[in-house]
Amino acid sequence: MTTSHSAPPAPAAGKGERDPRGWVAPAVATALMVPLGLLALLLGGLSAMATDSCGPDHCPAALDTALARIDGMTNIGGPLAGAALFTAWLLPWTRRWSAPRVWLSLGALVTPLAVLYLVLTLPAP
Repeated sequence: MTTSHSAPPAPAAGKGERDPRGWVAPAVATALMVPLGLLALLLGGLSAMATDSCGPDHCPAALDTALARIDGMTNIGGPLAGAALFTAWLLPWTRRWSAPRVWLSLGALVTPLAVLYLVLTLPAP
């Protein structure tokens, strides 16, 4: 009489395997988000003073449009960037979620970088 031994099937590669470097992308994004976010919030808030020399009624349309974009990016993009970074930290620490974690971490940096770009390229009043 012979007994047949079979090994259990191997789990699919990368599905449930713990990612030892899963913390790197959110940590780097957080380290960059703190100074960039504070600088974007500060300069974005101060950008409204660009209309002091021309008054609110006599400023060029390009300046008003740029200030509206800065305001929108700060008010809408700021919470979205915070939510993206928070989600990057909360995703499961498995290899399956490595790519979404990296993309969310990079996406969180888009808003402060966009606000800084808009502030630094404001048109002249």
